[in-house]
Amino acid sequence: MKEVSTRKLYARPQSGNCHKVRLLLGFLKLSYQEIPVDISGGENRREPFISLNPLGQIPVLVEGETVLRDSQAILVYLARKYGGEQWLPSEALPMAQVVQWLSVAANEIQNSLNLARLYYLMNAKVDIDLATRRGHAILNVMNGHLASREWLECGRPTIADLACFPYVALAYQGGISIEDYRHVKAWVERIKALPGFTPMPGM
Repeated sequence: MKEVSTRKLYARPQSGNCHKVRLLLGFLKLSYQEIPVDISGGENRREPFISLNPLGQIPVLVEGETVLRDSQAILVYLARKYGGEQWLPSEALPMAQVVQWLSVAANEIQNSLNLARLYYLMNAKVDIDLATRRGHAILNVMNGHLASREWLECGRPTIADLACFPYVALAYQGGISIEDYRHVKAWVERIKALPGFTPMPGM
């Protein structure tokens, strides 16, 4: 596959959603230019960014004439285009098993661990008790799932792991410890030990 010299990732360093994409770009050894977006200054609500994503959200991947928003969608695109079968299998059942964790990342994890983190780091208006309860609930589900396996699906690292990883690894920033979830904790360390792993602030 020919390298795309104009690949750009619009992101911010503290975003776990952006970091999912950084992780896969690193594992796939794809070069890119990261363009910081000043969310606090409202840059995401103005041109030229708003033309890239009318929702005003990061990350956004620009690859030649291709423009994609949403971290889960970007993971799917990169995995299928550059990763062969490694990161997202093409067979129906294993593909669906991976994709179901993308939904968990965008819903249960986003609306618990990430919201708790925003409450403490950015003084966001969040029901912290509810976010904390939900955070422990999804960690408990993941811990049970990982009790009998090293990776979320397929017996190897996939975009299921990358989608769920950042906000789990950063859960402590939202006052939620993973110490009591030993299978989750071991899974986090396995991801960090993968060749080509890209760290982010707080990890």
